[in-house]
Amino acid sequence: MSHSHSHQKSQKNLLFSIVLNILITASQVVGGFISGSLALLSDALHNFTDVVSLVISYVASKFSAKSATSGKTFGYKRAEIMAAFVNSSSLILIAIILIKESVVHFFNPRTINSDLVIWLSALAILGNGLSVLLLLKDRKTNMNLSSAYFHLLTDMLASLAVFAGGLLMKFYGIYWIDSVLTFSIAVYLIFVGIKLFKRSFNVLMLYTPSHIEIEDIVTKINALPLVKNMHHVHIWQLNEIELHLEAEIDFEEDISLSKFDKLLVEIEEILLREYGINHITIQPEFNKSDNKNIIVQD
Repeated sequence: MSHSHSHQKSQKNLLFSIVLNILITASQVVGGFISGSLALLSDALHNFTDVVSLVISYVASKFSAKSATSGKTFGYKRAEIMAAFVNSSSLILIAIILIKESVVHFFNPRTINSDLVIWLSALAILGNGLSVLLLLKDRKTNMNLSSAYFHLLTDMLASLAVFAGGLLMKFYGIYWIDSVLTFSIAVYLIFVGIKLFKRSFNVLMLYTPSHIEIEDIVTKINALPLVKNMHHVHIWQLNEIELHLEAEIDFEEDISLSKFDKLLVEIEEILLREYGINHITIQPEFNKSDNKNIIVQD
């Protein structure tokens, strides 16, 4: 399957998940007011924030496919990374709110209409479960959809907690269990949110990907024939599929352009095969007086 076709399919799955979650949120809001269940309303609020996040993800996904222009030479390839950053931040914020609410509810449990809670939470479990399955494959290759996936997964887990709480309230009158489960889910939310936040933050800050050792790359390139010194190296991740390297290389001889092109092909093959770097810019030099350090701060 081509990347373009896969991208379009991911967008359709995301759009379907948005519509589904809007319906779930609306039903939980109505049900929460009718039943008097703050747990349902909290779950609805959680779902609503995820609807917003999914809309951000969908818009970002659409923008990322737009072509580059003279004013935007990279196009919108970073839109999905920005969305992942926003979504991960909101995950952490939601978790903090859930922890606060769970503590309050634990000490102030209220009797509610458990039947309505059970049925509406079951509906939310089915809806979010379907959305999770739709995004399961894409989450491994796309940071933006990964953040959307985890939003939906935590929605499903939260609904499971509400469902379990509804059963325990109905049959045993245990109203504090909902707060305990909500607290546990919130801790998980923070763990997932921080992980996604760090990943997207590192990309936005142009940090060198963690799996790449620049010194190792320089050693390999310096060992090639006619290469004297590779220096002024920058490596960054543009988005999920593009890994860039730019560097300057001193050569032992004043080589011809055709000879440089031949060496460049060899360098590109090494960088792609061993490090996954698929966009390479090399500035050739001969006896140029400049800073020869590997890392140079301009």
